[in-house]
Amino acid sequence: MRAAPVRGLPGLLAALMLAALATVWLPAPRAGAATEVSTVAAALREGPVYVDPAASGQLSAAEADALAAKIEKADKPVFVAVLPADFPTQDLFRNLRTATGITGLYAIRLGDRFDARADSAVMSRSAVQNLVTSVQGVSDANTQLNEFTDRALTSVHGSAPASWGGGTDGGRVPTGALIAVGAIAVVGGAGAYAVVRRNRRREEEERRAALERLRVVVDEDITAFGEELDRLDFHPAEAGADDAMRADYERALDAYEQAKSYMAEARRPEDVRAVTQSLEGGRFSLAVLAARREGRPVPERRAPCFFDPRHGPSVADTAWTPAGGAPREVPVCKADWMRLAGGEEPAVREVETEYGRRPYWDAGPAYGPWAGGYFGGGLLPGLLVGTVLGGMMASPGYGAAYGTGYGYSGGYDGGDVSGADFDPGDFGGGFGDGGGGDFGGGGGDFGGGF
Repeated sequence: MRAAPVRGLPGLLAALMLAALATVWLPAPRAGAATEVSTVAAALREGPVYVDPAASGQLSAAEADALAAKIEKADKPVFVAVLPADFPTQDLFRNLRTATGITGLYAIRLGDRFDARADSAVMSRSAVQNLVTSVQGVSDANTQLNEFTDRALTSVHGSAPASWGGGTDGGRVPTGALIAVGAIAVVGGAGAYAVVRRNRRREEEERRAALERLRVVVDEDITAFGEELDRLDFHPAEAGADDAMRADYERALDAYEQAKSYMAEARRPEDVRAVTQSLEGGRFSLAVLAARREGRPVPERRAPCFFDPRHGPSVADTAWTPAGGAPREVPVCKADWMRLAGGEEPAVREVETEYGRRPYWDAGPAYGPWAGGYFGGGLLPGLLVGTVLGGMMASPGYGAAYGTGYGYSGGYDGGDVSGADFDPGDFGGGFGDGGGGDFGGGGGDFGGGF
């Protein structure tokens, strides 16, 4: 990073800057030295990918550049370090995060082992662990890091740090980083205020963008429900109609009108929950009405089809395993139940993302309230465990309402400079604890210990 000229600063700051310039050409500590973490951190403040000279055989310069370009293009706070197998691991993530001072998702390839940690504002711990698990079997470093990055970029929260954009000048301590220390000390409170304002502005922009993406999907849901009402061809005065049928029909019509009204009034992604909740209730009313007209028993209230809530209420629970995840029981409609029983893929609801069409459970945090309205708080976590959306919902920011925590939280966001102000639990744990520790080997979560 090249620092912009600063005019009118006190003589003290000028002296600090001159002192910094006098030291920037000192060679960086060699690999394996005690200060090596600070060298990695200095490099990551300047760009998203660092390859230790002793690990250059794992990831070539061209591969590292391509990976860095991908992350920078996505404008996401993802940091990747490739280190030699004998690099000290005790509190590695915590120390690296402290030295870097930037909120983000940190991934480390150490020899042939791989692990990652993230600030909770960027990605929940369970989501990070799921992503790590999904690439643990990949031995080639370039393939593993790219697969992890591709999946992470679809869901990581926040933006790239402002410090990216300049080189580290051959591995030496960067000028900009040293000058920034003096500048931050001088501007202090003004800089913190600017960060908060930038956070709020960016969060509002992200909310608006997320709502617009959701609007397309919800409008499709509302339209599909309206078409179901048209196909129903029910008339309250028709022969055989009774008060119970008419009440079911009125509830379905009310749900349709409510859904349209709620969506017209929606201003935040979490407002969508009320829309899909109305649609779920309306579809159940139609199912009850259909049963009454056909002389069948009134169906029990069941969740919508997991694969696409537009399919209507489910008729059974069946085993399903997402790619790279664990098996679980999900509610399915009759058509999807028959597809799965016949060895076919279910008709999954896909939505547009910046990386192409993806199932809604892999499409990002905005779909939390959308899914929460259909499935409710008690059922949804078990259905989505091991998916990108499920991992996000496991974070405290979502809470029981799934989506009420979306957006500005009043603290640091992904890519912000927070220094040592972060939750050590996100990066902590001792060596070998196997459950949130650095490259733990105790629980088998990350492929064994050292």
